[in-house]
Amino acid sequence: AIGAHPDDVEFGCGGMLAKYARRGHAVCLFVASDGALGGDPDVRRREQAASAKILGVREVHWGGYADTEVPLTRELIARLEKVIREVDPRMIFVNSPDDTHQDHRHLAQCAMSATRYVPNFLFFEVPSTVNFVPNCYTDIAEVLDVKLAGLEAHRSQVTKTSIEDLTILELAKSCANFRGIQARVKYAEGFHSVRLLLNL
Repeated sequence: AIGAHPDDVEFGCGGMLAKYARRGHAVCLFVASDGALGGDPDVRRREQAASAKILGVREVHWGGYADTEVPLTRELIARLEKVIREVDPRMIFVNSPDDTHQDHRHLAQCAMSATRYVPNFLFFEVPSTVNFVPNCYTDIAEVLDVKLAGLEAHRSQVTKTSIEDLTILELAKSCANFRGIQARVKYAEGFHSVRLLLNL
């Protein structure tokens, strides 16, 4: 899973990652920036490590880019390609390119190029995503508590939603309920697949 900032991946696909980890799959993250404009970078890195442990993530790769300055460059594509060669993933999740935050847009566009040979490539949503229309879902009722615990590990960010009296945990649960209704289950994560290889 590829995220622009600490907690992007947890919000967008934390439930799916927890399900994969529970089933014995190797789950790895690439986090492009340490989110320094949203808090102390050392704290945010520690929070990301704590969250990764909760979700069952095997390894976190850091991009090292400055918050709000994740570039749309060949260099970022090459860095993603290097991690992809190391990890050899069969499934990639990344921020949606239709988003009000430039870091999310740039990362998504670079990831599209870097992951062109990976068979499964899906976009996830975060609170700043716009015009998101999922075309596939996963039921996260069994792991909703794990997803929320992963988000809660980002303690410095829980109340920073810019929405009055609404924490990131409440926002994530509401989103999961809404996507669940669309998928005809109680709680779900929605994704927009660019490529989805269905093996029976």
